[in-house]
Amino acid sequence: MRSDSNDKRKKRGIGLKFAWNGFWEVLKHERNFQIHLIVGIIIICAGFFLQLTAGEWVMIVLVIGFVLTAEMINTTIEKLINYLKPEIHPEAKTIKDIAAATVLIAAVIAVIIGFIVFLPKLYSLL
Repeated sequence: MRSDSNDKRKKRGIGLKFAWNGFWEVLKHERNFQIHLIVGIIIICAGFFLQLTAGEWVMIVLVIGFVLTAEMINTTIEKLINYLKPEIHPEAKTIKDIAAATVLIAAVIAVIIGFIVFLPKLYSLL
């Protein structure tokens, strides 16, 4: 029984290591992810400066996470398609375009929520 729990812990640790490796791979090599992450950090700094409420923080953190997750899924799909179909194919292009549109929608939603949260606070500073 004891070895079962040790095995489960080791598997969880290995899974976490794989996830961490994936995160670093995207962070090091994907320019769009880097841009989204930098914008997210700037938004978080602005949130501290403008003293967001708990509810506002929830919205901001969720949309930042949503955009970063969408970008990682998009990257995964693009890499998988490139691996499976290195030559140009109309269906492969369509799949990649749809994945890119996912990031676009996430980013537009994030901007809208950012305006809803930040514009009143910025307006009150005037």
